Amino acid sequence: MIRLIVGLGNPGPDHAATRHNAGFWFVDELADRLRVSLSPERSYFGMAARTSVGGRPVWLLEPTTFMNLSGKSVAALARFFKIEPNEILVAHDELDLMPGQVKLKLGGSHAGHNGLKDIHAQLGSGDYWRLRIGIGHPGVKSEVINYVLKKPSPEHRVEIEKSIEQALSGIDLLLDGDMERATMKINAKPPRPKPEKPAKAEKPEAPNADDQPEPARAAKTGTP
Repeated sequence: MIRLIVGLGNPGPDHAATRHNAGFWFVDELADRLRVSLSPERSYFGMAARTSVGGRPVWLLEPTTFMNLSGKSVAALARFFKIEPNEILVAHDELDLMPGQVKLKLGGSHAGHNGLKDIHAQLGSGDYWRLRIGIGHPGVKSEVINYVLKKPSPEHRVEIEKSIEQALSGIDLLLDGDMERATMKINAKPPRPKPEKPAKAEKPEAPNADDQPEPARAAKTGTP
């Protein structure tokens, strides 16, 4: 069962719309769906909300420690409530997926993501669930930092929001603990739009007799 859902990002209005805050965007949408509001929790170094799903408490958390110290916030809440790593879902931006793509997985490496790296260190384990929200890659490794700290294009923002909606479509399964079906639903490729059917060629209308040109009159012959 998932007992803690974390969104990764950086606090403050300057960072709110940047790619690195995709995890915050997911948790904000989830909080709205669950009809809860996140509020500051100094003990957990973040914005948090507690709700009940099927009679069980579930926490939502957005660390306000800045990305590099995300684990400080996650570990503080998880240890206090005795939440195991495999009961935690971390939503984060993913360079290796294109905008519009989203993947749910359990465990794995942090792949250089500073937020995940600190969570690994603070929990002492990488065996937590991740919701990888695609933001695309700048193509050059040296540009990654600038890329994640900038706003996506309007077209990419729309695609990222679509991927968040797809992830939310499997949230009930996820919160029920049916991780296999939740993974299948969230990871499913969006259906391709059906091509438009070619328009049927219209048959030419039969010409109307009234529209036919009159036959040329025969030339008069004979002597004057």
